[in-house]
Amino acid sequence: MPDEPRPGRDLKNFVLPEVGQLLETGDPWEPYQVLDPLGRPVEPAALYLKELMGRDSSPLTPRSYGMDLLRWWRFLWALGIEWDRVVREDARDFMLWMKLADKPVRVHWRHSGKDPAEIPAPSRTGRPEPGTPNPVTGKPTVGTKYAPTTRAHCETVLRSFYDFHLENNTGSLLVNPFPLVRSRKPARARDQAGDKHQNRRTGLYRPTVPKRIPRRIPEEKFTEVFAGLRSHRDRALLAFWVATGARAEELLTSKQGQAIMSQQTIGVIRKGTREYQELPATPDAFVWLRLYQEDAWKRGVPRGRAQALWWTLRRPWRPLEYDAARMMFNRANELLGANWTLHDLRHTATFLMLDDPNMPPVYVQHILGHKCLSTLDIYNRPTRDDVITAGLAHHARQEQRRKEPSTVVEPSYNPDSLSILFGRDLS
Repeated sequence: MPDEPRPGRDLKNFVLPEVGQLLETGDPWEPYQVLDPLGRPVEPAALYLKELMGRDSSPLTPRSYGMDLLRWWRFLWALGIEWDRVVREDARDFMLWMKLADKPVRVHWRHSGKDPAEIPAPSRTGRPEPGTPNPVTGKPTVGTKYAPTTRAHCETVLRSFYDFHLENNTGSLLVNPFPLVRSRKPARARDQAGDKHQNRRTGLYRPTVPKRIPRRIPEEKFTEVFAGLRSHRDRALLAFWVATGARAEELLTSKQGQAIMSQQTIGVIRKGTREYQELPATPDAFVWLRLYQEDAWKRGVPRGRAQALWWTLRRPWRPLEYDAARMMFNRANELLGANWTLHDLRHTATFLMLDDPNMPPVYVQHILGHKCLSTLDIYNRPTRDDVITAGLAHHARQEQRRKEPSTVVEPSYNPDSLSILFGRDLS
């Protein structure tokens, strides 16, 4: 590792090259690989991702971590820096670049291989500008910059990556280029049990992440979204999501034999623990499910208790994946000009359960699959719609009070009080 800091570099117009890739292998031992521009696995990243799998992580964990590692390697490849020769200035410049640079624009598959000058610019007629609040939901739209949550996740991944290689004495590393803050008292964070506190330092280049406020879809808007769906399958999916509070990808893991209509429950595989859990649902959800199944089986969709519950609508029949379900919901959103997400359906289900005074919060915690009851505290805060509704009602009461005729009461004396005061009868 060089002792002298690297000379300053101009990254204002730096564009990250789209080289290398994150490959999904289908191998449970190594589900994802970070490949270099020549298609060879990046060995340091492979060792780290294998370590994650050894820690009993979800298969989605190496995917998200691999995307951050690929972005970091593209940065190193562009500047000609070896991964184990990185200094703090390189880590600082990378995090600064993520803060100021625009995200790369993905080219649609229809325009792949074309000259960028020939690709038409996307039309934004009737759409809000990137990063501005959506007029229907109030949620900010996706901006052109990397979100603070993305930058924070990337910093955490890279700091953990270099900690792993330092502990194993891999390469020529001496110190972690993504250090912890040492100039102030460590932040206090809850432990896994959620009751006690433990000291935890944060990363030096980790951005401040704003607290997310859960959003619920109003009943009238949910009805409009529901009416814009094209098939019984999509209606059944939305009905189950808003009834069970399951995560979007969790519901897609259900098998046909796990939807038990007699018990009014559906089984899912939990994202974190990978455990099987049955969740209660509404009768309407099972009605839409049966309508979808009868139509799908007639058209040749595989049938059996061990078969997937949700399938594509066209041949060749394939189990429905998350990206296809997300695009289905986005199409329904576009009819209203909204930008709700599938995760907002989980928030909506949580609000509905917590609004029921006969539903103990500990049961809601179990249905949602939360480890700690304290995670429900975010739902005790007033939502944007509740605050606006309460404020408008307040102004309406004030306006009504100003319009009411004023009744001036003339001052008078109570005769009984005067007789007591002067000791005589004044009647």
